[in-house]
Amino acid sequence: MSGFDITEPQVTGYLHPAYAESLAEFGIPCELPRSRGWILQRAIPDSAYHDAIGCYPLFTCQDWSQLNLDLENISGELVSLSLVTFPFGDYDPTSLKSCFPDAFVPFKEHFVTDLSLPGESFVNAHHRRNARRALREFQIESCDPIEFLDDWMLLYGTLVKRHQITGIAAFSKNSFKKQFRVPGIRAFRASRAGITEGMVLWYIHGTVASYHLGAYSEPGYELNVSFGLFSHALDHFAQSGLSWLHLGAGAGTVSSAESGLLRFKAGWATGRRMAYFCGRIFNSDRYREIVRATNTTQETTYFPAYRASEFR
Repeated sequence: MSGFDITEPQVTGYLHPAYAESLAEFGIPCELPRSRGWILQRAIPDSAYHDAIGCYPLFTCQDWSQLNLDLENISGELVSLSLVTFPFGDYDPTSLKSCFPDAFVPFKEHFVTDLSLPGESFVNAHHRRNARRALREFQIESCDPIEFLDDWMLLYGTLVKRHQITGIAAFSKNSFKKQFRVPGIRAFRASRAGITEGMVLWYIHGTVASYHLGAYSEPGYELNVSFGLFSHALDHFAQSGLSWLHLGAGAGTVSSAESGLLRFKAGWATGRRMAYFCGRIFNSDRYREIVRATNTTQETTYFPAYRASEFR
């Protein structure tokens, strides 16, 4: 595994090494040299060993056809690897399953938007009404997010408190400072009387714009600023020559059909694409040893089994 080279101009967003570096508080960024993807190596609690995860929220790489060779070369250096795939990755699920023989399941359907279609033909009428109201209430514009880092931290603090976000998704200010400098980021800001009331962040990957995060003030929530921001982003990207929006899925490990977040994303989408949860054991003896040491129940479907309690 190698250090990183930031000289390739087409490498942006989740593909870029600087994005992996922004997550260094949660693991050591390691490049898979053939596929040119990034994973995070982590110490396994109460153990001398390490495992790895894909970068949050989704793993992607430049050459999916080389991923299996990278994983073969990891050998027993790591105990296991788990990740969730980018829905626009250039992979065949059957081939991907062969890379991850120990865990491979359809995880979540992600909402996507075909930007060749006119917005009025698919955007939910409720969403259009809320967007028009928000656009009257707020000034919405593209911005350099680093200039509004402090504003963003206040907004994100509201999100963290509302949804009791913990772990890697809680993101520190230092992590956001690095994320805001990753090539391919696009940010949109909504303000009223000069006060930032909402921001949304996107990353460009080739011809796809991926929704990364959004955060709003309490007045922003009350006045549906998110609808205005998404409407503005949709118009912006439709005029930019991109082909798709990737809106993501619901929050958490299980998506509820009644989730407000799902209804919100569905209202901007033209279709769905599957993301897969993938897991691979590199050292079976160590894996079994750690499972025994943690008294993990044999019935767990969590992968890796010895981390089954990490989100409780």
